[in-house]
Amino acid sequence: MDRRSFLKAGASAAVLPAVRSVEPAPARAATEKVLRLAMTLGDIPLTTGQPSQGAEGIRFIGLALYDALFGWDLSQRDQAAKLIPGLAESYSVDPETKAVWTFNLRKGVKFHDGSDFNADAVIWNLDKLLKKDAPQFDQLQVAMAGSYLSGIKSYRKLDDYTVAITTAQPDAMFYYRVAGINFSSPARWTEVDGDWGKFAERPSGTGPWMLDKLVPRSRAELVRNPNYWDRNRVPKLDRLILLAMPDANTRVAALLSGQIDWVEAPPPDTVPRLKQQGMQVVSNVYPHVWPYWLSYTPDSPFLDIRVRKAANLAIDREGLCQFLGGLAKPARGQVDASHPWFGKPTFELTYDPAAAKKLMAEAGYGPAKRCKVKFLTSQAGSGQMQPLPMNEFVQENLNQVGFEVEIEVTDWEALRTRRRARADAAENKGVYGLNNSWSIMEPDFGFMSVIYSKNAPPVGNNWGLYNDPKADALCEKARLELDIDAQSRALAELHQYVVDQAMWIWVVHDLNPRALAPKVKGFVPPQAWYVDLSSLDIA
Repeated sequence: MDRRSFLKAGASAAVLPAVRSVEPAPARAATEKVLRLAMTLGDIPLTTGQPSQGAEGIRFIGLALYDALFGWDLSQRDQAAKLIPGLAESYSVDPETKAVWTFNLRKGVKFHDGSDFNADAVIWNLDKLLKKDAPQFDQLQVAMAGSYLSGIKSYRKLDDYTVAITTAQPDAMFYYRVAGINFSSPARWTEVDGDWGKFAERPSGTGPWMLDKLVPRSRAELVRNPNYWDRNRVPKLDRLILLAMPDANTRVAALLSGQIDWVEAPPPDTVPRLKQQGMQVVSNVYPHVWPYWLSYTPDSPFLDIRVRKAANLAIDREGLCQFLGGLAKPARGQVDASHPWFGKPTFELTYDPAAAKKLMAEAGYGPAKRCKVKFLTSQAGSGQMQPLPMNEFVQENLNQVGFEVEIEVTDWEALRTRRRARADAAENKGVYGLNNSWSIMEPDFGFMSVIYSKNAPPVGNNWGLYNDPKADALCEKARLELDIDAQSRALAELHQYVVDQAMWIWVVHDLNPRALAPKVKGFVPPQAWYVDLSSLDIA
């Protein structure tokens, strides 16, 4: 694909669209500090506790309104984010069974409505996700919680500030899953007559921000929680306005016109103009990949490893990164080659169209018989970068070596719904690849949930129904390692194997760019998919 074609596909900043004025906010005190942020999303994420809209929903709603037992340290830019105590001050794992996790809860924490966070609130929230006959059970939140709930066998209150959760078997990955379970206020749920729809309009968590106003598909206005339990993270801003703005060029135009102060994922070709106008463009390496998940249904051409390897060898990743203005780097697998989980794969994801054509010929494909595949992608969304021009770039690369690629485009939440439906679902018939960017901050979500054969939806995220006994054995090995160093070595062995098997088509790691108005201060871009909005200030 030449540069003109790529830019025409949507990345050019030569002509930015006219921006309809952002909905005027109510009159505010002159001293109120307000930041307006444009998300890539087309709708406001679910506000009841377990947010919708993927990792971006977690970033802007989940971590703002709620807390989990563990949280991510997002204060550093020079090292990968690590889990730190959250609503649990400490924990222990039973040395004999390695399956009973005891959490010592933080005292003095209040929900936004003033009620106490304690062991009863933890049990109530676990019931809302795991106990189908509980009055507060919410299937929608269960769907959003995904693999975080996997493996929980039972749970009980030990005292007012201690709970024990038992997993079905020894499972070191539960350490990471705990960070994805948010806690909603039982008192607020009772106050709104047990109606989760009403709760969504007046949510109550323990997070540093509180919801003040919600306009579906448009905006959410958050205000600081002055009583937040972590005094170091009480927001400096008074109000944060989150705007649903899926079109990338519209976001940039709104920033340049002064209607917003922060945009997610600016198109690469707009970066020079943004810098020229004095905007801050920040990026950082972080654990995230832009791939194609492959289908392993009986009719999928990707059952043939030669076809999978050919697809990986057909893509000009360096060229794509140049088209993206240097805001991405070529992928060599699920994680970056510098990561301790990378290992030593023998299959290198280089650009070698001649080798790709040879493999396709060996698999029975060529000019007279093209390999017809349909890929599903979204028009925008959490971590999707610039999906339409990027997919067209990949489409052209693959077509040159013997594929015939069709691209089906949906909105982001529809894509996630299709992913949760599995590759063999009726709505996915004929779809052999899913372009869904993926966070790999922690191994359970990034590896186990998409590799292990027992983690097919709804239990996990193995959409393509990948089923490899050796990969399963390596997953089990990593899952049983409570020692972090030994676990990292086991994960490297697993990653090495799935790369050699060309389990997916891995394309690039994006560098998570965002653009900020000059007046925005205090932002630290962490090596994480999430960000700490509490540190933001306005000069």
